[in-house]
Parts: sequence; structure tokens; C-alpha cells
Amino acid sequence: MDTEIKKKKYEMDMCSGSILGKILLFSLPLMCSSILQLLFNAADIIVVGRFAGDNSLAAVGSTSSLINLLTNFFMGLSVGANVLVARYFGAKQNKDLKETVHTAMMLSIYSGLALTLIGFIGAPQILVWMQAPEDILPLSVMYLRIYFIGMTAMMLYNFGSAIMRAVGDTRRPLYYLAAAGVINVILNLIFVIVLHMDVAGVATATVISQCISAFLIVRCMMNMKDSIHLELSALRINPDKFKRILQIGLPASVQGILFSFSNVIIQSSVNSFGAITVAGNSAAANIEGFVYVSMNSFHQATISFVSQNVGAAKYERVNKIVYTAELCVLTVGLILGNLAVLFGRPLLSMYTSSAEVMDAGMRRVRVICSTYAFCGMMDVMVGALRGLGYSVMPMIVSLIGACGLRLIWIFTFFRTEPFHTVTSLYMTYPVSWFITFMTHVICFVIVRRKLAKIWGK
Repeated sequence: MDTEIKKKKYEMDMCSGSILGKILLFSLPLMCSSILQLLFNAADIIVVGRFAGDNSLAAVGSTSSLINLLTNFFMGLSVGANVLVARYFGAKQNKDLKETVHTAMMLSIYSGLALTLIGFIGAPQILVWMQAPEDILPLSVMYLRIYFIGMTAMMLYNFGSAIMRAVGDTRRPLYYLAAAGVINVILNLIFVIVLHMDVAGVATATVISQCISAFLIVRCMMNMKDSIHLELSALRINPDKFKRILQIGLPASVQGILFSFSNVIIQSSVNSFGAITVAGNSAAANIEGFVYVSMNSFHQATISFVSQNVGAAKYERVNKIVYTAELCVLTVGLILGNLAVLFGRPLLSMYTSSAEVMDAGMRRVRVICSTYAFCGMMDVMVGALRGLGYSVMPMIVSLIGACGLRLIWIFTFFRTEPFHTVTSLYMTYPVSWFITFMTHVICFVIVRRKLAKIWGK
């Protein structure tokens, strides 16, 4: 009885009851979890910027787009696991659910090991290709190599939390992240301020905290008695479930890589403006990250809610889920984005005392944060399509509508004198978000009508 009560306490029936209430109940812990993670990342950057200098700040910031590029491929596979687990959970297919869970967790281990190898060996050459300024290159390489040692732990936590999200549990991953994050901040202060380890100290603290969060979530899944219970002896790749995860996750992976690749190109262009612009860009990107992850919680909610309802054959709820998630993400994006613009300079002052770096950061904040709601709305539509089982379509749309437009702008207009400014570079984001969002809406309408004929609803 106690086990059943505990199970119901954390799991969520997404197939009945109030959609708005349950989306908020699902999204708020996830939002807090993501914001908390960014706060800990911000602590990394603040400690480095304040106690190690602007070069160290730029070194850490210049690696973020590369880290995203290398990790997004494997993180996309966790989307496939999330959709599949949610669908089997909604359909009460416990055997398939168990096989999917163990396949996904085994996949996370392989993914982490591959990332460690790629990141550790390839860091110097990739950073050179990205035109990282020579005065910060050694620091960037050191940070990146240490950071990638913790990739297996990061993958275990993220795949595990994706599985738990699929059954509606967004609270326990928050608790584990909070515990690991507090330790991360404490270690930052010790390693950087007391031991003077510079960027190596920040990277080492991050690796340790990632190992802690991975341990906590794996232990939780091993102690669970329901269908997502994890048994170490059962860890193996099930060919059928692996194939299904790839069918949904691989296009999501490619889409993540495409976005990250365009961001790497943009970061390379930002790097060409010098260390001050790179430092300001890094601090601003960290601030806008809080807006992004808050909106992204509704993207995650859309995937899980649509997937569970499709698995349970509650097709009539799909449109309501999408409308509700779009309304939520628009509200959050407009409020938080404009607050970031309004308080941009005081926020940037936490990262650096340099007026020039703050000026550079504000140029990005004004463009990105004021229009960030478009990005959130675009992501919700992507989540809806993936939840319906259509993962290739948003990948193609993103390739053409977002990445293609950004690259065309960078390699044409941006190269000409009137447009060769960092503000012009940042404008590629909102333009591509809006165009891609509208295209995704058209795709969703077409797919929904097609499926209505098949489902009869």
C-alpha cells in the first residue's frame, strides 16, 4: 500500500482532468529544476569572472556553443526515450516500458563515453576552427577537457530525468539537482578562490556535481518498484526499442546539432569581435538562458502530455494540450524576456565589473530577450509534432527555416560593411524563430488533419 501511494504521489495521469492545471503542475518543478541548474552554471561564470578575470570568463563562455553541439546529438536520443516511455506508460504496456527504460539507460552510458573521447581529444582543434582568441585558447582547452570527463554522469542524469518526466515525475530530479548544485557552488568557491585553480577549478566542481546528480537519480530508479524500476543486471540494448528510440530521437538529435552548429558559426563570428565582446556575449547568454529554460519546460510538457494521450487513445485532448502550452509559453516568454531587458545591466554587473563588457552584453540582451517568446512558441510546436510521432518533419523545417536562414545571413549580408555588426548578427535569431514557428504551425495543422482521418477523431 505504501509503495502504491508513493508511486501515485510522483506519477501523473496526463490523460484526464484539467489540462492547464496538470501542465503547470508538471512544468513548474521542471522550470525550477532548469533555473536552478542555470543558477549553478551562473555561479561558475560569476566566480570565474569576479575572481579569475575577464579572460577566464571569456574562456568558459566561448566553449558553451561547442559543448551544446557535441552533447545535443545524444540529448536528442533522450527525447526518443521520453516519447516512447510516455506512450507505453499511457497504454499500460509494462513489458515494453521496462525494455525501453533499460535500453535508454544503457544508451546513456555509451553516449557519455563517446562524448568524453570526442571532447577530450578534439577540443584544441575544434576551438581553433571556431576562431577562439589566442589569449584565451589554452584556458578554453583546459576547461573543455576536464568538463568532458563528466559526460557519462551528465548523460545518466539527463536520460534518467527524461524517463521520470515521461511518467509525470518532475519533482525528484529537481531535488537531486538542488543537492548536487549546492555542492557545485561550494566547490567553486574552494577551488577558485582558495586554491586558485582558475577555470580548472570550475570544470572540476562541475564534474563532481554531475556525478552526484547521476548517482542520486540512478539510485532512485533502482529503488522504484513500478514499471520504470531500474535493474543493473537488466541493462542492455533491446534492438526493437533501440530502433524506436532512434526513429524519434535521431531526427531530434540532428535538429539539435543543426541549431548548435548554427550557434557555433555565430559564436565564431562573435569571437572575431575580440575578448570583450566574447565576455559580454557569454554573460548575456547566461542571463537569457533563464528565460529559455523557463519556456522550455512547456516544450517538455507538450512532448510528455501529447505522447501519453496518444498512447491512451485520448486523441481529442491533443489540440487542447497544444493551445494551453502555447498560451503558457507566450506568457512566460513575454514577462521574463522583457524583465531581463529592463534589469539587464544590474544583472550583467554580477558577472563583471567592466563597463565595456556590460555594454557588449546589453547589445545581445536587447535583441534576444525582447523577442524570446517566438523561440518558446516554436519549441512547443516541435514538442507537439514529436509527441505525435513526427520527428523528421520538425528537423527538416529547422534545417531550412532556422539554421539555413542564419547561415545564409552570416555568409552573405553579414560579410558586407553596413551589416558587419554584432547587433546584426544577433538579429538572425528572432527572424529565424518567427519564420520557423509559423512553418511548424502549418505542419501541425496538416499532420493533425491527417491523423484525425486515421483515428476517426
